Amino acid sequence: MTFNGRITTFGKNNEVGQRQPFVNLTSYKRYAMKEENKDPLFEIIEGCVKGDSKCQQIIYQKFYGKMLGACMRYSKNREEAKDILQDGFIKVFINIKLYRGSGSFEGWIRKVIINTALDYIRKNKQLIQYADSDYVEENAEDPSATLGVTKEEDSSEYSNISMDEIMKAVQQLPAAYRTVFNLFVVDGFSHQEIATQLGINIGTSKSNLSKAKMNLKKYFRIL
Repeated sequence: MTFNGRITTFGKNNEVGQRQPFVNLTSYKRYAMKEENKDPLFEIIEGCVKGDSKCQQIIYQKFYGKMLGACMRYSKNREEAKDILQDGFIKVFINIKLYRGSGSFEGWIRKVIINTALDYIRKNKQLIQYADSDYVEENAEDPSATLGVTKEEDSSEYSNISMDEIMKAVQQLPAAYRTVFNLFVVDGFSHQEIATQLGINIGTSKSNLSKAKMNLKKYFRIL
C-alpha cells in the first residue's frame, strides 16, 4: 500500500517489536506483471530445462518449420539445411537453461539456429570464395548505391515474387554471396557485424552483398 507517496512494506516483527520489511510492493508489482506476461510456453520450457523429452518434442515440432526455413536460406539444399537444423536444436536444448524470458522464445531459438548455420559456414570456410572487396571500395561507399536501392528497399524489391522462387534463387547463389545477403537483408546484421562473424573485412562484406543482389536481379531479370 502507498501512503503520502511512500511505499509500505510488510514483514515480521523483529526482536524489539518493530516491523521488519521484506517485501517491497513496487518490486512485487513488477514481479506480478512479469508473471502475467511470461511466455505461454513457460512450463514446456521449464520441462526442457529438466530434460523432459516430451517437452523437447513439443518445442521441436512447434518451431521445426520456421527454423528449417531459416536454415535453408543459408544452405545450398534441403539436406544441408536439415543437418544444420539438427545441430541447431541440439544446441537449443543444451543451452535452453540460459533463456531468461527477456525476449520472445522464438527469437532466442532463431538466434541459436542462425549461429549454428554460421558455425557450419565457418567450419567449411575453405569451400567459400569471398568476392574481391576492391569492387565496392573503389566504386561506392555503400554497395546499395551501385544497385540503385537503399537498405530499407532490399526486402521490398522482390515483393512481387513468390517466397519459393526467392528461396530457390538465393540457394543458387555462391555460398559467400548467399550468406552475406541473408545476414544483411533478412537478419538485419550490419557490415561490421557480418565482417566479425565471418572473419572478413567490411569492404568484402559490402562487395558480396552487391554481387549477390546483382545475381538475383539477373535471375529475375529485374532491370
